[in-house]
Amino acid sequence: MRLRIAQGLTLVLLVSLGAAQGPTSSGSANQKTDLVQTASAINIPANRHVRPYQVGTASWYGEYFEGRPTASGEPYNMYDLTAAHPTLPLGTLVRVTNLHNRRSVIVRINDRGPVVPGRIIDLSFNAARVLRFDRKGLQRVRLDVIPWDPAATLALLREPVLGR
Repeated sequence: MRLRIAQGLTLVLLVSLGAAQGPTSSGSANQKTDLVQTASAINIPANRHVRPYQVGTASWYGEYFEGRPTASGEPYNMYDLTAAHPTLPLGTLVRVTNLHNRRSVIVRINDRGPVVPGRIIDLSFNAARVLRFDRKGLQRVRLDVIPWDPAATLALLREPVLGR
């Protein structure tokens, strides 16, 4: 029951952030994404002021794994903003920043991996797409664990997403 509630809150959080949307055609190309703006609004520390949890190579996995069970028991969906990490607790929210272009996305850890030595995280296809390395396959990234704060999550759900 707790797992379902946590999954539901995470899903609502990610959907409410508009994480899968890119900038609108009327927006500036230099404008931060809604997700990063909203994360700043709920006092998630900025990347450059906090030591990263990890820095290393990320990869992504897609269609071949679609529908297969993840370590959390849920079926893998390549369009969810999820990731596989070898040691972080399942359900952990992590900000992943592409060090090549500084784009960030918040993902939920729902699987174990990567199984390839030297890689620190496997992202879903959609997360790699948001970070703009879906065609490249591998990218150097920074991981920042987001501390879960129930009050901030509730405040986020009540507030409209910035930039809309």
